[in-house]
Amino acid sequence: MIPLPLQFPINFKESKGPFKPLVSPNDQKVITEIQFSTAEDINWVLSHLKSSQKKMQSLKGFERAEILKKTAEQIKHNAEKLAWLIATEGGKPLIDAKAEVARAQNTMEICAEEAMRIGGETLPMERTAAALNHLSYSTRTPIGPVLAISAFNHPLNLLAHQVGCAIAAGCMVVIKPSPNTPLCAFKLEKYLLAAGLPPECCYVLNCEIPEIEMMVSSTEFGYVSFIGAAKIGWGLRKILAPGSRLALEHGGQAPAIIAEDADFDKAIPSLLKGSFYHAGQACISTQRIFVHESRYQDFLLKFTTETKKLITADAREASTQVGPLIRPSEAKRILSWISEAVAAGARVETGGEHLSIGEQFIAPTIITHAPREMKIMSEEVFGPLVCVNAYSDEDELLDYLNSNQYIFESCLFTESISTTMRVTQKLESMTIVVNNHSAYRVDWMPFGGHKLSGLGMGGVKYSIDEMTRLKQIIIKG
Repeated sequence: MIPLPLQFPINFKESKGPFKPLVSPNDQKVITEIQFSTAEDINWVLSHLKSSQKKMQSLKGFERAEILKKTAEQIKHNAEKLAWLIATEGGKPLIDAKAEVARAQNTMEICAEEAMRIGGETLPMERTAAALNHLSYSTRTPIGPVLAISAFNHPLNLLAHQVGCAIAAGCMVVIKPSPNTPLCAFKLEKYLLAAGLPPECCYVLNCEIPEIEMMVSSTEFGYVSFIGAAKIGWGLRKILAPGSRLALEHGGQAPAIIAEDADFDKAIPSLLKGSFYHAGQACISTQRIFVHESRYQDFLLKFTTETKKLITADAREASTQVGPLIRPSEAKRILSWISEAVAAGARVETGGEHLSIGEQFIAPTIITHAPREMKIMSEEVFGPLVCVNAYSDEDELLDYLNSNQYIFESCLFTESISTTMRVTQKLESMTIVVNNHSAYRVDWMPFGGHKLSGLGMGGVKYSIDEMTRLKQIIIKG
């Protein structure tokens, strides 16, 4: 069993919350016991937010940057252990867990850089006679305490974004990790404190929905960052305290368009990764592939052949390419969606079934001929499943994709600059990746969903902008 970190640093209130088992998705065995916070704990934290924020704002930009740099160094130093932890508690294959750790290190380094770049601008004051003899400039100030509610699928790097950006902006932060992957949050808190962050500037609270709602509805938070299911996120928006700012990052149904001139040597390896990375449990995982009808059969044959070669196993095995679903119940849900689609005329080309190694494992699945109203075509699957369809009319396809309520990232494979310009102008996705899969992301780029897929903009610089307020100063000469 993994040793349990303290729920609070020693100079904070000791929690009396219950302990619950944390189970690995790989083998359904208990990793450790995790303490959950009570309503009393939440109230105690809320009562200390103002003083904690004052402490945080006493740190200058270069001091916050130094804390973030040292945290990045600790992530790098503990990279192997952290990758193993991610694979153990989250079921992400080791090869991908190692990549996540490297990204988290880089995210913290970028946050450190941005901590020293936060500023405003000087405004021209010679546009009217009334403005003459005035100096006007703006600055950015911290928005206040940040509540970071995170997800299981990137348990370290998502928090690096939420927490690193908050610290860079000068905001103290309360971390509410996923109940499935809380250990990375404890590790990150440990690294931050060792790097010099005052202990009252970061709390980790494991809690259930009622306690989350207590915090979201509190007037003490200036900013709430939620990464997770759309149903929960939009529900939290309804109870958000007036005056608080909110960011929502939900899922999508990332489509891939394979144009008539696409290079399959580029497209197929890329889409294998984009479709089945972390067993499809990513908000921008490729879920629907639309291939020009003239090349549909050729693509389907090659893509299916390569999909069958993928190794699905315990995430901690070095050769694993596709790991487990986070819970057996998720596998059960996905299989029920497949059955529903098959009953309506869809065809399973490969996969679509449990593997003998455990009910939480589903073989990488390709579905064809699925009616558009089926759940696997109209809702986020969040599993190792991709639907492959033929298209003939580009405009009709783009109208269909733009009509969807879940719009995040998309991708296009083509060798034509004309096709690239035409599709990227018409497609309403927030990000369109050309000649790479939809799950491609670097941590400094803008990142966010459209319609039901999200609210606000992520990416280090963009998150810091949202976690600060613009203050205008006007001086009469």
